[in-house]
Amino acid sequence: MKKIIELTNANFETEVLHATGPVLVDFYAPWCGPCLMLAPLLEQFANEFADKVKFAKVNIDDAAALAAEYEISSVPTLMVFRGGEPVDQVEGFYATRPFKTWLEKAANLNIAV
Repeated sequence: MKKIIELTNANFETEVLHATGPVLVDFYAPWCGPCLMLAPLLEQFANEFADKVKFAKVNIDDAAALAAEYEISSVPTLMVFRGGEPVDQVEGFYATRPFKTWLEKAANLNIAV
């Protein structure tokens, strides 16, 4: 099974808006340097958090309507959805530790505080 789902205009509603748990969506472009740098980190976290967070990505060139709907002005933009609604987002490349901390907080994975 693929760890990171490729989203399109056709499957976004099913995979993200109707998901039962948190979904991290990476809005990216294949020509974007920081997006390419972020990809291995997303793969790592998709494995690490596989049972807690669904990971998905949207190529803004192929799904411009989605990028416009969520007002994506720069890539990469990472957005966490819960219950079909965006709850948090960050733009740009994140180093491993700050990214993991943000993801845990945004996806509400820090049960013990």
